[in-house]
Amino acid sequence: MCNYASNENRSSARLSFVCTLICVFGLAGACLISGPCFAQEPEKEGGLGVILSDKAGAKDVGLPLYPGSKPHKDKSNDSPAAHLGLWGGGSGFKLAVLKMEAGDPPEKVAAFYKKALSKYGEVLDCSNPSPDQSDTEKKSSSKTLTCGDDKPDKGGLLFKSGTKEKQHIVAIQPNGQGSLYQLVALANWSSDNEK
Repeated sequence: MCNYASNENRSSARLSFVCTLICVFGLAGACLISGPCFAQEPEKEGGLGVILSDKAGAKDVGLPLYPGSKPHKDKSNDSPAAHLGLWGGGSGFKLAVLKMEAGDPPEKVAAFYKKALSKYGEVLDCSNPSPDQSDTEKKSSSKTLTCGDDKPDKGGLLFKSGTKEKQHIVAIQPNGQGSLYQLVALANWSSDNEK
């Protein structure tokens, strides 16, 4: 599919890059038409892969669903989930998002997710970062997860746990007597980071 003729006027590296992009976007287009697409797993060295799907579950985000919650759609044709990823040559990213709603207030949902997030390490409360947390962020290493500029929408709560390379995020908003919440898992890696 990705054959090209050698041309002395062009660098082979540039052609290889363009060919790779064409292959990836061709595969991505096929995935969008046919539904979820999974190529070789990113953990397999040298693998190339793409994930484009409007389906994701608790396993994909690495967090349990709040008891009694159900998927939330902002509009009738929206999807309450997304699962994206692209990797190859030792680098890549994966993103999984779930939008849910629960009948309980944000504080109760927050307590549930602070406990669930703790399995990934320290839980950062980015809703109201303390002055101590800001000082810690200034001193932190490049791999230490921080709130950075991440803030919840007005009246909401935001929690993070993990590392900069593998983050788990929970955003919670009031919704009448209940809550809307989003679960996010974000992973990015590069073979350069391992050196």
